[in-house]
Amino acid sequence: MKDGSEKTGLTRRELLQATGIGAAAGALLSLEGRPGIAAAAEAALPQVPRRRLGKTGREVPILLMGCGIHLDQRFDPKLAEALRFGVNYFDTAASYAGGTSEVAIGNFLERTSKRPEVWITTKTEKWDPRGMVATLEESLHKLKTDHVDLFFLHGLDDGKALTPQVGETAERLKKEGRIKGFGFSCHDGNVAELLTQAAGLPYIDAVMFRYNFRQYGNRELNAAMDAARRSDIGLIAMKTQGSEAGIEDAWKKFEKTGKWNKFQSVLKAVWSDPRLSAAVSSMDNFDKLRENVAAAVDRHELGTREWQAIDRYAAATRAHACDGCDHICNPAVDAPVRIGATLRFLMYHDAYGDRDEARRLFRELPEEAQRLDGVDFRPASQVCPHGLDVAALMERAQRVLCG
Repeated sequence: MKDGSEKTGLTRRELLQATGIGAAAGALLSLEGRPGIAAAAEAALPQVPRRRLGKTGREVPILLMGCGIHLDQRFDPKLAEALRFGVNYFDTAASYAGGTSEVAIGNFLERTSKRPEVWITTKTEKWDPRGMVATLEESLHKLKTDHVDLFFLHGLDDGKALTPQVGETAERLKKEGRIKGFGFSCHDGNVAELLTQAAGLPYIDAVMFRYNFRQYGNRELNAAMDAARRSDIGLIAMKTQGSEAGIEDAWKKFEKTGKWNKFQSVLKAVWSDPRLSAAVSSMDNFDKLRENVAAAVDRHELGTREWQAIDRYAAATRAHACDGCDHICNPAVDAPVRIGATLRFLMYHDAYGDRDEARRLFRELPEEAQRLDGVDFRPASQVCPHGLDVAALMERAQRVLCG
């Protein structure tokens, strides 16, 4: 198969044209009440491939719609456009977009009557049983549904939170039909440790974790992924772009060797790992959605030149990307700061352009962790295994996040 359009008769250029803004805005609503016509129209478009998601036994698209972005509260055409190409998995959280993401999705599904076709994953930042249930009830209300397909503990960074009581609560919610599956998301330096722990917990159905092209050779992480897959845990990659923090546009160091740009290439690299069911992407505009869909439906594998370009890019930008390994750098600093989280928010600010969200997240850190002024971060720079100039990055974070 030469590209994702071969079965549909569409060229790649026609595919990209088909994902235009004008088509998206009216695609679903214009066909409302005419299911036969709607089905025929959608069948003519290439669909993103699907893979089984672990214990859930269900298939999901390899490209997931990350909804930690601004969504139109009345009707968001990006969600409509995603559905047209089979991207029917919406990833949200109670805290996304200041709490408005779930509301936007609920309004969209109510207006389009698409809830039976859409997979919803949402998350809670409260990891205790009572907090889990309270957040879920609020999320179901906002989403205007009686269940979610996956319910995650959000940004888990401490395996001690995975108590027997949490497991019992998860199983009860499953039996009640309010959730179909349960798991957690994680992106700090202990991802491998948490994946290994998950492999021994029968109530964990799926895990979403930080995984990108800079980590392919990480033996500990690979062993943990293997253990999770042996336990039939569905694995979802996030933070796949491996974006950098800092003033320099380091991503421009990527050498385009074929038809795929950097953003498409590193997604295709993640999809090349059969242990992964999918990758979530925050596609906040139609260009990103269009590019990611084109990369997903094209069955071409990356060639040697593309892999070499990714390797060179990883080496050239290694000192710009924080892996969140706070257990190494935080103890070197005589202050109760959170270097990994702070640099992640700086990356949101610099690489993603989510300036307001980055500042909001930083302000949610404990008050003492926000006091960066006067802290000597040079020892953290000295112990960073990847050579990050932590002191310079934290100085920048103090300027752009504390204001």
